Amino acid sequence: MKQQETILPVRKEVLLPASVERVWQALTTKEELKQWCFEMNAFEPKPGFEFRFYGEKNGTRFLHLCRVLEIEPLKRMKWLWSYEGIPGDTYVTFELMPEGAQTRLRLTHEGLETLPQDENYARGNFEMGWDSILNISLKSYIS
Repeated sequence: MKQQETILPVRKEVLLPASVERVWQALTTKEELKQWCFEMNAFEPKPGFEFRFYGEKNGTRFLHLCRVLEIEPLKRMKWLWSYEGIPGDTYVTFELMPEGAQTRLRLTHEGLETLPQDENYARGNFEMGWDSILNISLKSYIS
């Protein structure tokens, strides 16, 4: 049996000019998530809550199927992240750390090796996507 190649998780950190409470609100409120992240059909920050949204790359839409796995209010949230019709489960973890009047957000997206290793699910796509979402969209939204 062929052993799966290990692909390093994507890790991103951004220092945001806002309190932990403000950043947590942006991460856990459906109306705010759609302003800087994804247009979700629904979202509630509670374990077991399932939600979905579309992402797009070069005109192709991908239906993301997600479930909240863990919530530690104002500190940590973990999602199961998979795709409709595509084998493989990945996990996205958001961690918040106060730094004075600012908040450091650390995102880890792991399990990428379980996805098809093609141009649609390459690690670099996730690197670029999360970088844009956190360092451009979220940072400008929260400022």
